[in-house]
Amino acid sequence: MEDQRWTLPRIKTLIGCLFHVTYTVEGIWALLKHHGWSWQQPARRAIERDQSAVELWKREVWPTVKALRRLAEPGSPSRMKPPSR
Repeated sequence: MEDQRWTLPRIKTLIGCLFHVTYTVEGIWALLKHHGWSWQQPARRAIERDQSAVELWKREVWPTVKALRRLAEPGSPSRMKPPSR
């Protein structure tokens, strides 16, 4: 079955083809929000979902991925050197 989701890039392409105007993806999102549209979430989980594989990934892979994240270091986000004392 073909993917039939309306993604922002697809909406951008459609608007460009129909009206010969160009918007950024962010601009498309702003237009949709302005007209009362919101993102949608599936009402149910996919039939193909393998819950045991998800739990295994959470237990074995996620801790490794999480550990690789850079921890915050103390300091200033400024690029200027601190004054010497």
